[in-house]
Amino acid sequence: MKNLPLLFLSMFCLIACNNNTKVSPETNTTKELTTSDANTAMDKNMSKTINPANWPSTSGGIAIDKNIETRIDELMAKLSLKDKVGQIVQADMGSITVEEVREYRLGSVLAGGNSAPNGKPYANVSDWIASSDAYWDALMDKRDDGSVNIPPLLGIDAVHGHNNVIGGTIFPHNIALGAMNDPELIKRVAEVTAKELVVTGHDWTFAPTLAVARDDRWGRTYESYSEGPEIVASYAPQVVLGLQGSAAENNLFGDGKVISTAKHYIGDGGTEKGKDQGNNIDSEADLRDIHGAGYPPAVEAGVQSIMASFSSWQGVKLHAHKELMQDVLKDRMQFNGFIVGDWNAHGAIPDCSNTDCPTSLLSGLDMYMAPDSWKGLYHSLVKQVEDGTIPQARLDDAVRRILRVKIRSGLMDKPKPSERKFGGDSSVLGMPEHKEVAREAVRKSLVLLKNDGALPLNPKANILVAGSGADSIAQASGGWSLTWQGVDVKNSEYPNAQSIYSGIKATVDAAGGTSTLNTEGEYTTKPDAAIIVFGEKPYAEFMGDVDNVAYDVSGKKELQLLKKLQADNIPVVSLFLSGRPLWVNRELNASNAFVAAWLPGTEAGAIADVIFSKPDGTVAYDFTGKLSFSWPKTAAQTPLNVGDKNYDPLFPYGYGLTYQEKAKNVNLSEDTGLDNDTVFDPSLFFTNGKPQSPLKLFTVSGNTENWRDVGQKVRITDGALNLDRMDYKAQEDAWKITWFGSDLGQVLIANQETDLDYSRETTGALELAFEVQMIEQSDKPIY
Repeated sequence: MKNLPLLFLSMFCLIACNNNTKVSPETNTTKELTTSDANTAMDKNMSKTINPANWPSTSGGIAIDKNIETRIDELMAKLSLKDKVGQIVQADMGSITVEEVREYRLGSVLAGGNSAPNGKPYANVSDWIASSDAYWDALMDKRDDGSVNIPPLLGIDAVHGHNNVIGGTIFPHNIALGAMNDPELIKRVAEVTAKELVVTGHDWTFAPTLAVARDDRWGRTYESYSEGPEIVASYAPQVVLGLQGSAAENNLFGDGKVISTAKHYIGDGGTEKGKDQGNNIDSEADLRDIHGAGYPPAVEAGVQSIMASFSSWQGVKLHAHKELMQDVLKDRMQFNGFIVGDWNAHGAIPDCSNTDCPTSLLSGLDMYMAPDSWKGLYHSLVKQVEDGTIPQARLDDAVRRILRVKIRSGLMDKPKPSERKFGGDSSVLGMPEHKEVAREAVRKSLVLLKNDGALPLNPKANILVAGSGADSIAQASGGWSLTWQGVDVKNSEYPNAQSIYSGIKATVDAAGGTSTLNTEGEYTTKPDAAIIVFGEKPYAEFMGDVDNVAYDVSGKKELQLLKKLQADNIPVVSLFLSGRPLWVNRELNASNAFVAAWLPGTEAGAIADVIFSKPDGTVAYDFTGKLSFSWPKTAAQTPLNVGDKNYDPLFPYGYGLTYQEKAKNVNLSEDTGLDNDTVFDPSLFFTNGKPQSPLKLFTVSGNTENWRDVGQKVRITDGALNLDRMDYKAQEDAWKITWFGSDLGQVLIANQETDLDYSRETTGALELAFEVQMIEQSDKPIY
């Protein structure tokens, strides 16, 4: 029998695929629930600690209009049961055809992460507006059956500008905008976003995020304005007013305005260990005063939709939390818009699946976000109303709320998207006044952490620019920038943008200086100063979750370059791109000036406005940004929030130097503070020839339960197979596996002690990726 060697290479991992639409496998079985079953399930899952009387009350925002309510009554009388169910189901455009929208009369279509026309992750204006028109036409055509024509709500995640269209203005992410602490400017940012959304025919954005991030290990920290509820509370109404307009300004849902969504209700910024979609165990008081701070002002400002969180509070999924959705939000705060779900989040509720979940509707949810599960869910809901599992009154209330928003926003009376003002007008995207708002936001968001006199730089000097982020608009923009994860996007796909280096070059050229871009920091003529642009690579949602807040535990990234330049007596200015504060003590020590530049977006070139002086040496723009998140002293210092007992950050909340101040952080400790410097990456199972702890490598011969732990061995023989360490890209970073064909032989990467839960990862596009090389074929099967 021929031997069959396999070369097991050095990477075996679970990844979210960045070039496909997010999908959620429907792994749960469908279960029919009776009314009593649904109530029992809700009682079992519900916390009984909420006291709505302790929560803020509001006016409800936009007042109920009797004329609108009469119009809703007239519409409701004409809607069939299936028409009503269609209104409360939202599908993703990547998982539904225009014909299906027409057939099922759905109330909404969203463009989720990586969903755009023609199966692409992003698109140009003409493709977007054609797609928007097609959905509108599908629901507004005259039908022989006398169906009521109700246009769809077209929603999209425009979370830092219109970030899904080529040429759109992408603003700094929320963490940077929080460092501005400028509510007036945040309103102007929202106004620009709304106007550019109308160009592509979108009626509705899933923004603002009102999470108060309390653990910076969370992969969505950059979507939070601050760890301090006061900044979030001050921004919430301004973003809503900027997006929707207001009656006081006589522009409520006027031209260039869209529907706003406050998200994710409630507590998503406070999950244990910063785990995305995790569990918040804070007290009711902290849930209300910290995590809920932005919602009352958003409701007062008239926000028309609120998105329920994927996460849990004290073990109860928010999509099943009747006390928080119905009793607090709708009854106590008098919110009269509608509550929309998150991406198949209803399917994570116990006793629910993606296609079968009356619990959410019974708990107060009004519109299910069922991106790829919409059809099965639709049929389940129809049946559950027919059999009494879902009371007709609860369905009618949800539909009424959705219709109220459609009428209030003017959607019911508008022409098709391309015929509205600004519809299809690509000249609106990135127009000069929009770019200037973005540049102002970049300038005001920069936080100067250290300066020994290296800044401001002289624009007449010879400047070396290095680092992976120097000329990468994608890295400067972060996640939710054209693609869901913000990766695999070239500068050419940002036609109206300016990279950090482009801004530096323009400033230096205008003053008669010299700038040289070399990513590796190499030079032939010694520069007068060096600017190194580095930091986190783009990520979004749970793909950004980390175990600790170290930027570079190994010290193998930019640190060696910083030290080399410093040793050459070249002043080093570090521009750090990140979606959260990270432990960078070694990089701070190796820099003469250090700027937290966050994720500045498509006008990242405006950084040059601040770090360079005018040609005459006077300051052009001073640093005004202040930390809206505390900066850690060690990589293990999480969570870290102002007001904590024994609060001891490296840089406190509100810190930020100006040109009149010099840093005091000399010779910072370079001890990471971690018990060991091996970081567990939950997406990476096997690397450099070793499984990541707590995973182990095992062999099994025959149909036995005898698992042999390979451990530190360099060779193992186990009856049906041999394992030998071998070199691939580095010494002993791979295994050669030889099967003899005489019996079943297995090689396993597994964990026998601790459960590893990857159910969250199924809410994104999921791949199990590994590398193998077949050295010799055999007639025996390999699985």
